[in-house]
Amino acid sequence: MTRVVLPYHLRQLAKVDGEVTVQAGTIAEVLDALEAAYPALRGTMRDIGTGRRRPFVRFFACREDLSHVPYDDPLPAQVLADNEPFLVIGAMAGG
Repeated sequence: MTRVVLPYHLRQLAKVDGEVTVQAGTIAEVLDALEAAYPALRGTMRDIGTGRRRPFVRFFACREDLSHVPYDDPLPAQVLADNEPFLVIGAMAGG
């Protein structure tokens, strides 16, 4: 199982507290599993039509930005071993 940490606003949409767990080995599988388990999240992290990541959403694991890696690449070994969570972060912009 993969532990996923969602930002506050997505936890509120999904009606969950803290971490959630999904059966996933890639970013694509994480997103698919989250959207299947929590339909309110559909379209919040990636565009429904294109499947591309939303501009102000970032993915991190093991202190690495995974936002630009191919979604079908395996998650880091530490995440797969349940030693580290997969983080969905709402990026900030402005000045």
